[in-house]
Amino acid sequence: MRIAIFTDAYPPFVNGVSTSSFNLANCLKANGHEVLVVAPRFTDGKLELIDNVLYVPGFYLKNLYGYRMTNIFAYKPLKIIKKFMPEVIHNQTDFTIGFLARRCAKKLKLPIVYTYHTSYEDYTYYVTRGLMDRFAKRFVRLYSKDLAKRMTEFITPSVKTKEYMRSVGSDAYINIIPTGIDFSIFKKEQIDQVKMAEFKKEHRIYPNTKVFLLVGRLAREKSMDVSLKCFAMYHQKYPEVDKKMLILGDGPDKGELKLLIEDLNIRHLVTFLGQVNSLEVPFYYHLVDIYTSASITETQGLTFMEAMAAGKIVLARFDSNLTGTIINGKTGFFFTDESSFVTQVEKIFTMTDEQKEEIINEAYRTVDTYSIDKFYKNILRVYKRAIRNFW
Repeated sequence: MRIAIFTDAYPPFVNGVSTSSFNLANCLKANGHEVLVVAPRFTDGKLELIDNVLYVPGFYLKNLYGYRMTNIFAYKPLKIIKKFMPEVIHNQTDFTIGFLARRCAKKLKLPIVYTYHTSYEDYTYYVTRGLMDRFAKRFVRLYSKDLAKRMTEFITPSVKTKEYMRSVGSDAYINIIPTGIDFSIFKKEQIDQVKMAEFKKEHRIYPNTKVFLLVGRLAREKSMDVSLKCFAMYHQKYPEVDKKMLILGDGPDKGELKLLIEDLNIRHLVTFLGQVNSLEVPFYYHLVDIYTSASITETQGLTFMEAMAAGKIVLARFDSNLTGTIINGKTGFFFTDESSFVTQVEKIFTMTDEQKEEIINEAYRTVDTYSIDKFYKNILRVYKRAIRNFW
């Protein structure tokens, strides 16, 4: 089968949609399918086709979540996509690249599968800056409902996202297919131990150092300020414990977060590592004792699954969307505020090795549900039905 995947995020850019699109393309190719990925350029340049990825140029919207606007009416991308002759289009995004996907589907008379990765109600403030935000959220709800109606097949990665679509009035058939993860790259055997020893030496991470990790875009919806305040409270209660917080990612709130750690008096404990290539991310999970996040806008919680696949204890702010993956005290831990964060950290650091091993093993069994093989079988079933129903 020939599949064209349209996405507004693709490596080296790092976020959940990028990971999902990359994993999707790889698992399809590994199973003998032909894949063309259509994605925006994150550097200036011309339209280019490199290793079956069609990079579409555009311009950078600095104040709009770092979004890159592409020209949906350009003739050349359509010409290249037509030459590829896809049998189905899989759209992973909205707006310019998403518009291009829908334009191609209409022009080439092709079925279109759509994965609803992002609840845009959580992001309207990037456009409104607080002005008429209520109106913007209403528009997003109507837009999402209409979008589902236009697709040949509609996918959400979680029950929470499906429930959201029902809440906006959509009666479209919805497939729930969590993003598949290639767990093999998170195994300890894949990690360069020499590089790890050098990193620990450079960053003064000793055998007794308690290391926490945050991974994600440094932006308001990820609630990294909440995580840092929780970490600061733990430090306030246990100043004698050698500890560090590593933050992997970049984004518009980096400056504010740096000011916050000054105010919280934890600057000496926090290291901003910046954005790294997605293939390097597993290395950082293996540096830490606890992976934590306070984000409650995740549609699936990929980073939690990655941390669990790396054999790490996860500590998440409670969100109903995560209850299928994180079972408190069995596969990980939940917190609701700064006080409960400290309580859970105390519990984690006083567990025996056997108790930790039990949680890690149970977490392994849970995330196996999201294996790349199961993901592939579910996606292929949807593609076949889309083609059959379209004709």
